[in-house]
Amino acid sequence: MADYKKLLDDAYKEIKPIKSSISRFEIPEIRSSVQGNKTIFSNFLQVASYLRRKPEHLEKFLEKELAAKGKIEGDRLVFIKKITLNSLSEKIKIYVEKYVLCKECKKPDTEIVKQDDFQFIHCLACGAKHSIAKI
Repeated sequence: MADYKKLLDDAYKEIKPIKSSISRFEIPEIRSSVQGNKTIFSNFLQVASYLRRKPEHLEKFLEKELAAKGKIEGDRLVFIKKITLNSLSEKIKIYVEKYVLCKECKKPDTEIVKQDDFQFIHCLACGAKHSIAKI
């Protein structure tokens, strides 16, 4: 019986503590650089993929929010405007709040669903459905 308790104690030491569902979701680090009058968001497709959103949807949101024309080139998004890393990060946080996180359970396990002329965020975790504004 003592061996069992020792094994059990050792197992508990190996287990990592469970984090809340909100803290498990972190936006990937944004990599951008300014070259002349252009800003290159080099890991754009990685961020869009992590957020589980179409790159075109995220691109359109960022173009509107930053008032800058952009173009997807390979894995990156190139804006024809100088944009600071801080403002790009802030706009992505706003995008996550509006178009990724569930309003009910705050989990990122959502998808954008179209019905007729309306768009909704459907939460795969709790089943909630909320309308969202078109971009």
